[in-house]
Amino acid sequence: MNKYLKQLKEGLLDNNPTLVQLLGMCPTLATTTSVENAFGMGLAATAVLICSNLFISLLRKFIPQQVRIAAYIVIISGFVTAVELLMRAYFYSLYQALGLFIPLIVVNCIILARAEAFASKNPVLPSIVDGVGMGLGFTFALVLIAVVRELLGAGTILGIRIMPEAYEPMVIFVLPAGAFMTLGFIIAAVQKIRNTAEEKKRLATIEENRHLKQTHEETNEEEEVVTV
Repeated sequence: MNKYLKQLKEGLLDNNPTLVQLLGMCPTLATTTSVENAFGMGLAATAVLICSNLFISLLRKFIPQQVRIAAYIVIISGFVTAVELLMRAYFYSLYQALGLFIPLIVVNCIILARAEAFASKNPVLPSIVDGVGMGLGFTFALVLIAVVRELLGAGTILGIRIMPEAYEPMVIFVLPAGAFMTLGFIIAAVQKIRNTAEEKKRLATIEENRHLKQTHEETNEEEEVVTV
């Protein structure tokens, strides 16, 4: 269980596909003008990621090495088509808003990267957990960016007015330039937090080693006194 929780944490925080690995930049920049669009895009990619990881893991021993990438794309495209049809049937307004970016999930580098790096080399259950973790990490990053962009660019979240009536929306945040700015600031904040955590961990390790060394020296001194 701890192994799977660690996998989920890796995808969601420590090795987030968007904020740490910097993958999937195209949908990240294009679909985060509103929280609704970002959440829908994240869930669609997560569903494809989980299902493709599952099938690629099941078939990993039967797919020839020479055609593995082509096979992965065929499997992924099948699930993307299914998700697209479901969205068109039940979430038509979201389907229209996301438009071309739904079929483009086929070539999303996050999904192909997890297929090549993880699902093709691991059993089914870990591959599913990896898909869930990476998918949630991607969704979290999209929603985080969308919250900032929609709040500052329109004064709303999910269409609900948050800012006071006197607030003048900063339209730049709903434009492409605002997407780059928001993504850059969030990545910088994430890197700062990661560097601070790593520095604290490094200092704690140094302190622990110093304490162990001091204890060892004191023990040796006591043994020498006893011997004398």
